[in-house]
Amino acid sequence: MPRQQIQEALALKHEDHFRNAYLKPALARGVIEMTLPDKPRSSNQRYRLTTLGQHWLEAHPGTGAG
Repeated sequence: MPRQQIQEALALKHEDHFRNAYLKPALARGVIEMTLPDKPRSSNQRYRLTTLGQHWLEAHPGTGAG
């Protein structure tokens, strides 16, 4: 899913705040991963849940976006 789609699903408008408060911490904790880790600013960059992220969602039903 592209960054913008994730940001819209969370109803967050400010890109810098989203990156610093949500995207970077989720990447650092290994909950999500980049599909193109060598090109973090690519327009084709997408993010996907890792196994850890999938397990977290299963343990916390009703908290996922969508």
